[in-house]
Amino acid sequence: MRATDERGLTRTASRIADDGSRSPDPGTASPVPVDVVLIPPVGVLVITGPNTGGKTVALKTAGLLSLMAQAGLLIPVAGGSQIPVYRSIFADIGDEQSISASLSTFSGHIANVVSMDRALALPSLVLLDEAGAGTDPVEGGALAMAIIDHFRRRGATVIATTHYDALKSYASTTEGVMAAGFGFDPQTFAPTYRLNYGSPGSSLALEIANRLGLPAAVIDQARAHRTARETQLAEHLAKIERDMQSLDHERRLAARERQTVAEEAARLQHREQELRNREETFRRKLDERIEERLRDARREIDDVVNGLKTRTDALAAEAERRMAPRLVSTGDTGAARADARAAIEAIGNRLRQSAPQASETVQRTTSDRAPAVGDRVLVGAFGLEGVVQSLHDREADVDVRGKRLRARVDELRVVAPAAAVSGQPSRVRVNVDLQPREGSLTELNVIGAHTDEAVTRVEKFLDEAMLSELKSVRIIHGYGTGQLRRAIGEFLRSHPYVANFAAAPENQGGGGVTVVEFKE
Repeated sequence: MRATDERGLTRTASRIADDGSRSPDPGTASPVPVDVVLIPPVGVLVITGPNTGGKTVALKTAGLLSLMAQAGLLIPVAGGSQIPVYRSIFADIGDEQSISASLSTFSGHIANVVSMDRALALPSLVLLDEAGAGTDPVEGGALAMAIIDHFRRRGATVIATTHYDALKSYASTTEGVMAAGFGFDPQTFAPTYRLNYGSPGSSLALEIANRLGLPAAVIDQARAHRTARETQLAEHLAKIERDMQSLDHERRLAARERQTVAEEAARLQHREQELRNREETFRRKLDERIEERLRDARREIDDVVNGLKTRTDALAAEAERRMAPRLVSTGDTGAARADARAAIEAIGNRLRQSAPQASETVQRTTSDRAPAVGDRVLVGAFGLEGVVQSLHDREADVDVRGKRLRARVDELRVVAPAAAVSGQPSRVRVNVDLQPREGSLTELNVIGAHTDEAVTRVEKFLDEAMLSELKSVRIIHGYGTGQLRRAIGEFLRSHPYVANFAAAPENQGGGGVTVVEFKE
């Protein structure tokens, strides 16, 4: 009998009929497990059902397995089954009539019951087969109810089998008593050997007799002798059995469907995870290739910048040789800057051509519409990704990985609108659409610019330098009237990323250049 507490018995398998003979088709079917369950406050189980349906076998199973377990023997039950320990186990099974002892069938049953009552020691298991049998059905049913109720009140666990309608009603209406019935096939009336809890089973005496070969005329005459109430009850029990069979079939179909859906869901989840892993591997490799090409491009740009510095130094030396130490031809410097810009643009074109697929992938994810506050955008020459914080006419403040960057609005390309940014996790995209920078990575030349324009360019330059993880940069503002130097100095004093700034050494520009050091 299988249960969750001390009164639960376990589950085993059997195909033996009530009279001890084998079922009609023992070689064509597998053993059918039987569940014998008593869970407090239920202390009495009344088993009903057709003849040869398995009632007596279930009764013997409960008693035999209880004794085997208490003897320390392994028992054939389902995992998780529990069997309580009883001080006394009694069984009244079979016919113990005796001529020598002057005992009839009924007298033998009553003698057993009296003996049980005298020797009862709790906790106790009492097994009664066909309780009240061997006498008038009305009186036998009433007596069986009284005997079962007597043992129940004394605290014993009782399992009884019966065909009496009175006991079926008792089991269905009494608290602490459970009714269960063995099922049958509603088409052939063959027993299913499955114990169904919650409703009594029909005895099917006439149907079983017909199935075993009793003449049809005898069966029809027997049906004619039944009262209207008995006929109605038999039809009602048969309908309940059909409904139970239908529900059990639907339950099995639903269980198989749930298993199929679960397996399909697991398969789809596994496939989705594989696709995510493959996508992540591809993205990681693509990012590594792009980062490597960007590093190469930065090195080439640094070489161009260094060449520009060398050329500028040469022009300054030439001017100094001509006795004009602070005057350099704007035409010469313009030509040098134009050459450097052309070299940087050539690097960008070569980088774009080396990664056309990556560029197309990025381009397909961007939008041409004007950015708005909250949009996720690609910023500037190297396509850094950030979120627009505010807009100022033709410029925008963009948060890039926790750092503020100011960029022109026409340099921004929308990746995701504000609503999508708030509801979805961000994905870092690398844009390889490289554009030439204004100046170099390590220094900025603002000579000739107005004060406001110079400060704006310095602010953007510092943001980009911070993202490039530089420790220091140079700002070339020249000597002139000193307005640019003072305006830039005032701006640097309040900048959150600047740790220190000062004029460059004399051999590196002196007061015409400000060297800025960033905070760690």
